[in-house]
Amino acid sequence: MIGYQFFSYNPSQNEQSKFDQLLHIFSQLLVYTNGSAEESLSWMNELDKQYHFTDDEYGMGDFIEDLKKNGYLKENEADGSFQITAKSEQTIRKKSLEEIFGKLKKADKGNHSTFKTGQGDEASADTRPFQFGDMLEQIDFTESIRNAQINRGVESFSMQEDDLQIRESDFKTQTSTVLMIDISHSMILYGEDRITPAKKVAMALCELITTRYPKDTIDIVVFGNDAWSIEIKDLPYLTVGPYHTNTVAGLELAMDLLRRRKNPNKQIFMITDGKPTCLKIGNQYYKNSFGLDRKVVNRCINLAAQCKKLKIPITTFMIASDPYLQQFVEEFTEMNNGKAYFASLDKLGSFIFKDFESGKRKNVF
Repeated sequence: MIGYQFFSYNPSQNEQSKFDQLLHIFSQLLVYTNGSAEESLSWMNELDKQYHFTDDEYGMGDFIEDLKKNGYLKENEADGSFQITAKSEQTIRKKSLEEIFGKLKKADKGNHSTFKTGQGDEASADTRPFQFGDMLEQIDFTESIRNAQINRGVESFSMQEDDLQIRESDFKTQTSTVLMIDISHSMILYGEDRITPAKKVAMALCELITTRYPKDTIDIVVFGNDAWSIEIKDLPYLTVGPYHTNTVAGLELAMDLLRRRKNPNKQIFMITDGKPTCLKIGNQYYKNSFGLDRKVVNRCINLAAQCKKLKIPITTFMIASDPYLQQFVEEFTEMNNGKAYFASLDKLGSFIFKDFESGKRKNVF
């Protein structure tokens, strides 16, 4: 009989390669530099001077060559400039998903709220006694055999109807989501970078939906003075501008996108850090940054009511702690019958992922 074999621990076999270690740092820097490969490489050289990432055997030049060889980087032969590839864009999304979803999985059990259980797509931990009309494939034979052994013993083993246990499952619905991202100037004011966490969460959510829920749809809407759609591949390059916050334009575009979707379940996630301060009336912009302008607020409230009639819930993630805004957020949320979170930047991803997952579980008997 062959027993266990023990070998001495070799750290080099379990550690990441030098390229993988540097690629992780490079991917993080790309988010902060809005997808600029040259700025990220410049920062890596500065960090290398301080923290000695490279050595005599593997230098920064080797890393750049490996990036090109492995399809993460392309060089413009005309001027020698560098740009990231589609593979790099996907790597950033994957790493954002791992970073945010990894934190979520470490949270306490029971964070995903469910309402009803029954036949569906994903098995749950709950069981119940068999009832007439249950499908045979729902029977949990392990629990059923265990019940039969307890009730009648091993020697006279037999299984009766009252021994049968049904394994519950959760029904996962198809959902169309619009993620609205505020790119007004306040997203980088007061020395706090709020756009980078918002981008990371957006990339992670897009990666989750496209890989785990391929029948779902997600659209990205950014809003400043105006609102426009961007593609998933454009997220790493997203920057803020000298804009006010035209929440109305963002909501109108989000509603228009959802009208075109055939999924019965539709929702809007809105990430913002400030009050609505701008409207576009004809070709002119109406702006007021000094308070909650009733003219702007009323338009937002009216759109919240329209979304409610269309059965489109709006979940607002306010990444600012200004108590002055709470009154508007509460009024806006109450009118839509939606949800609102005052989320810190480090908890933003957890809030959004939990809310999205709980919304996916429309469970039925």
